[in-house]
Amino acid sequence: MNLSGVVSALQARLPEMGERMAQRIRSDVDAYQNESLIPFDSLRRSCTANADLLLNQLGRGDAQDPSPARETGRVRAEQGVPLADTLHAYRIGFELVWTEILAEARNRPEVDDAQLVSQSAEIWALFGRYAEAVAAAYRETTAELTSRRQARRSALVEALFTGVIADRTLWEAARELGLPDRGPYVVAAAAADSPGEEPLAGTEAALRQAQVHFAWRLLPDQQIGLAAVPTATVDRTCLRILRRSGARVGISPCFHSLRDTPQALRFARLALAGLQGTGPGVARFDDDPLAMVVAAAPAEAAHLVEVVLQPLLDLPAAERARLLETVEHWYAAAGSATDAARSLFVHPNTVRYRLRRVEELTGRSLSDPRAAADIRAALLAVRRASASSGYVVQ
Repeated sequence: MNLSGVVSALQARLPEMGERMAQRIRSDVDAYQNESLIPFDSLRRSCTANADLLLNQLGRGDAQDPSPARETGRVRAEQGVPLADTLHAYRIGFELVWTEILAEARNRPEVDDAQLVSQSAEIWALFGRYAEAVAAAYRETTAELTSRRQARRSALVEALFTGVIADRTLWEAARELGLPDRGPYVVAAAAADSPGEEPLAGTEAALRQAQVHFAWRLLPDQQIGLAAVPTATVDRTCLRILRRSGARVGISPCFHSLRDTPQALRFARLALAGLQGTGPGVARFDDDPLAMVVAAAPAEAAHLVEVVLQPLLDLPAAERARLLETVEHWYAAAGSATDAARSLFVHPNTVRYRLRRVEELTGRSLSDPRAAADIRAALLAVRRASASSGYVVQ
């Protein structure tokens, strides 16, 4: 079978064929109609190169380097053209070449129908081969671009959390991360049970669905995140999603400038460190700032316990537990002996007696705000030490 005359005639008209092919694709495929996305000159060059590739391959038994096809896939991936539209355009180009082959063959008596039928099978086999090359190059480029974007996004998030980013580029980082350039924001820190584990797996999808703008970074022992909470409703939504995660999460106070992200991360980690128990839960720094301060300085907190509460802790276990529990309920009741008694199921006078006993042992009056603050801080330190050691003060 010899179509050399047909091929030679079409190759002589390649520029004109590439032009018409580009016009057809631009007319029929939506993604190709945007001149700013795909300049017409670029499309015409691509069409001409792929048509030349196809014509050169016809009638040859060996496989030709599909570089033009791969280049088409690479460029379209970089331009953000959907793969389906890219392959649709590629098929239009093949159909046009085949139409041109048929039209030229009618002018050549030496080419019979049997040859054309055979050639039809070959040309569509070539289409499959080159379309695979287009798709493979497209996917490879997409994967590479995704990896680059993820690496850059991760680097920007890291820069925000460490503070190693210039003020003039903060708004650029916010834009690239999909965050507003002004708060309020919050930072969340979630504990990971093992290195590389995502304690908030699935949370990102839930936040995205709730239209909460956020940026996350996975560390060996934690997953940390920055979220924009422009309204109280968004803040509550974010909190609800984090609570459903089943992780241990600390949340910072709200802040308004991305420059304050490193400090907010510290607050979030303090909230996480101050989270009671060992199971899932969410602690907000603002819920109990004193507890967060105690968690921030464990050595100093231990010394505070020794100075303030040691005589009470030296009591027999039963009496120690009663007094500690009573003081905790009194603080929870905002200093009301009556309300504390109600929650303890005892008489108010019993509460007052126990409080006086605490004052005698500590040498501090609970009616003195400074002394009450000392006892409260020391009590928080005792409970925190008990939780972290697994030993319950009784």
